[in-house]
Amino acid sequence: QVYLVESGGGLVQPGGSLRLSCAASGRGFEINTMGWYRQAPGKERELVATSTSGGSTNYADSVKDRFTISRDNAKNTVYLQMNSLKPEDTAVYYCNAPRVYYSGTIREYWGQGTQVTVSS
Repeated sequence: QVYLVESGGGLVQPGGSLRLSCAASGRGFEINTMGWYRQAPGKERELVATSTSGGSTNYADSVKDRFTISRDNAKNTVYLQMNSLKPEDTAVYYCNAPRVYYSGTIREYWGQGTQVTVSS
């Protein structure tokens, strides 16, 4: 009964930018950490960035100086601003909420994924 819905993926040239959004919807839940993972063809799913409701952030080394994660706690929405995109950033990007307090339990939720393609 908690849903993560991603948007903002698409095709962009190397050096370009995209902004991804992920909104959590439902009733009776609390979310602390939200973040982004990605999976490229032939590669394992990897962490991109995370953000807590208190403002702490973490980034993969490969994106640290190019991507920025932010969130609007009132809207339960997390964003990923991606700048200076490289072909190796091409992947399906997944929104993740690893610890959601819901109905007295802790559960993990994933979005459906959004495709990001960086190509000239």
